[in-house]
Amino acid sequence: MPPISFFAFTKTLSPRPNFTSTKALLYARRMSSTPNAVIPQAKRMFDGATHKLDVWSIFTPANVPADCINLGQGFMNWAPPDWIRSESHECMDHDIMANHYSHPRGRPRLLKAISKHYSPQFENIVARGKDLTNEEILVTAGANCGMFAALTAHCGPGDEVICIEPYFDQYFASIQFQGAKAVFVPLHPPTGEGIKNGGDWTLNMDEFAAAFTPKTKAMIINTPHNPVGKVFTKQELEQIAKICIEKNVLVLADEVYDCMVYDGKEHCRIATLPGMWERTLTVGSGGKSFACTGWRVGWLIGAPQLTAATLAAHSRIVFCTNSPMQEAVAIGLEKATEHKFFEEQVAAYQERRDVLCSYFDQIGLSYTKPEGSYFLLVDISPVKVPEGYPIVETCKGRGKDFEFCWWLCQELKVVGIPSSEFYSEEHVNIGERFARFAFCKDPELLHAAGKRLLKLKEYL
Repeated sequence: MPPISFFAFTKTLSPRPNFTSTKALLYARRMSSTPNAVIPQAKRMFDGATHKLDVWSIFTPANVPADCINLGQGFMNWAPPDWIRSESHECMDHDIMANHYSHPRGRPRLLKAISKHYSPQFENIVARGKDLTNEEILVTAGANCGMFAALTAHCGPGDEVICIEPYFDQYFASIQFQGAKAVFVPLHPPTGEGIKNGGDWTLNMDEFAAAFTPKTKAMIINTPHNPVGKVFTKQELEQIAKICIEKNVLVLADEVYDCMVYDGKEHCRIATLPGMWERTLTVGSGGKSFACTGWRVGWLIGAPQLTAATLAAHSRIVFCTNSPMQEAVAIGLEKATEHKFFEEQVAAYQERRDVLCSYFDQIGLSYTKPEGSYFLLVDISPVKVPEGYPIVETCKGRGKDFEFCWWLCQELKVVGIPSSEFYSEEHVNIGERFARFAFCKDPELLHAAGKRLLKLKEYL
């Protein structure tokens, strides 16, 4: 039996003629995108972008052809290292408590492993001669949950949070669910055709400073950046830090791609700059670091007063993080050096990046070569999608990149993500020029996708 699309499937669920009119009405309300009149939903669910069907639901495997190659979502198509999985199994078999609740701050073994791994990377911690303490670390149910908890602890109705565009789409919902307002400042893409580097995208510091108001409570910076691949320089971070100190705001430093920096670039942590430790929570991810995104283990590093407030929120949201997976990530951090894991991983990612780039070189499309992360941003503006091509309703009116990505997955059988999803409505014109492709896939899959993408030459 051929696979059935989500949209075809939902048509089969429409009210049958033998439904009573009341049942049909209630069913329609459940399936509608407006607040349910019987059990009203919170207003925040229908404000701004949160009411739209998110891009991940549109381009889910349930909606695209079964033979599509998914370069859309940032998950790996290989398992975590054997030495992590085998030892974590041993731990679960022989440590009864590894299968039960953990302390809300995190399991002792993981707290110790994070401290040992990260302390040398924070110059201010090295300078004081004492490693990160447990009070300066908080293990969270994934990096995203950690950021949500931090915003819950520090932001409320009427507050404002500054985001740099393009931004990870979860930032917006996490801010809005606090009753706060997201304020957006765009990175400006480089002009001209040809290959650009992530560092060529620039933040106008005057625009950035002007975005702050007396209501500004926090700002989020992502470096290495998703989806641009920009690694912010120390000079850029110093300018950002100066403004944040003057305005006295919390900084959430989303650094989940910190172990994926290429071509000899240096990753600088904003928390290490003068005056920033006391106001910065640095976000890390076990899932990104060890190719185990489904384990949902992340962490925050920062001053005790920041982690304590966030702990209070996090423990009320999820209580604690997955206990056995905390042990597994701890093993990864403990033994990464022994296995030369991060050195080999970054070399492998750089090779995968270059494989995917080589196909866009052959096609003749411009792109931003990432300095970090595992995403490639491609300028798709020269591609001519056939006029009148049928686009699914959920993609209509959401930018040319949505139309392109829908056509691409249907016709060339490759999934990319429209980058306007990562922009506010005010700046969607910047984003709709680009599509994002993930290269956190094995080389064989990237070559297979690349061969399909070569057909784009016929549409230039």
